[in-house]
Amino acid sequence: MNAESIYKSPAGKNQIMTLYEAILRRWPVPCETFTLPTRHGETFVIASGERSASPLVLLHGAAANAATWVGDVVEYSQHFRTYAVDLPGEPGKSAENRPAWDGPGFAEWLEDVLDGLKIQKAALLGLSQGGWTALRFATTRPERVTRLVLLAPGGVMPTRPSFILKAVILSMAGRWGAERINRIVIGNQPIHPEAVKFMDAIMTHFKARIGNEYLFSDDELKRLNMPTLLIGGTHDALFPIESVIPRLQKLVPQVKVILIPDMGHALVNLAGQIIPFLTA
Repeated sequence: MNAESIYKSPAGKNQIMTLYEAILRRWPVPCETFTLPTRHGETFVIASGERSASPLVLLHGAAANAATWVGDVVEYSQHFRTYAVDLPGEPGKSAENRPAWDGPGFAEWLEDVLDGLKIQKAALLGLSQGGWTALRFATTRPERVTRLVLLAPGGVMPTRPSFILKAVILSMAGRWGAERINRIVIGNQPIHPEAVKFMDAIMTHFKARIGNEYLFSDDELKRLNMPTLLIGGTHDALFPIESVIPRLQKLVPQVKVILIPDMGHALVNLAGQIIPFLTA
């Protein structure tokens, strides 16, 4: 495997892809999968729900892929044509290319995805880095976003230094360290054992992206003129939700906030709280 690979070894990549394929075979609703060309490499998409329904694009977090949404997609697909998309440079089926954080690449990438899907406007739902990606696009092309859902998003406040320190130390401790990082991210919420197994394999065999995160300016965040929902957990180990909330409330005119007590960073299985906002 070449030096540019995002995986630590060919065997590690194969293990991750084998687990991913198993999840795709058990996708809980009828779906179709396909690959779209973009300026930043091919992009893998899982489409579910009625073709005539309003589009909802699901954007997963770092060190993850579209399997993130396997627990939510049944409910979303009852209301929307859902597109669960593998972000580039992450352990999914999209290109291993990693656009720069501080450039237009991610906005260009998502624009190409929407164009490839022949969608003029869509609702965006992003978790963590997926929330950052949704923000990058929504602040660049707000006219193409009908509603915006941000689950513990990056880019609003810096990552907690305590998490960065723990992650660096634990990343050098092999599989045990990978498992500990995932437990910190998950927090107290229940996660299916198969999902935990998949997360542990990713953290063990995948080279997580390291670099200076891009924080959105006040002027950029003021461009969010669409209805916006922010959801955060009080026990988020990555981002200080207590600081994220007031910043968005100050700058985003149509923001609604849901703060979940005792919830960590991995905000999944929340479709029941999100769908009423999306369908209002």
